[in-house]
Amino acid sequence: MEELFQVRGSILTIRIPDELDHHSAETIREGSERILENQGIREVIFDFRDTQFMDSSGIGMLMGRYRSMNQMGGTVKAVHVKERVAKILQLSGIFKVIPIELEKSWGDV
Repeated sequence: MEELFQVRGSILTIRIPDELDHHSAETIREGSERILENQGIREVIFDFRDTQFMDSSGIGMLMGRYRSMNQMGGTVKAVHVKERVAKILQLSGIFKVIPIELEKSWGDV
């Protein structure tokens, strides 16, 4: 689980696995909660460079981290988002509250 999370100063980067499903979303939720409680995090960056699939569990996990950080006065963003995942984020409305940085090969959402 350690390879999913990297803390640098007040920034937590979460490397999202190939498939963001119920199991991986729960692992990320539990691990990030422990880090957020204890390490003075001000920004969470979701790194989607490896992610090919995401279901509603992933959307719920992202929104949960967004709410937690918003309550703590922090920020959340998603980076290296591929076309397929970007479409899911767009359809779910997440892109309205979480800034999304797309892979260079993908145009504007």
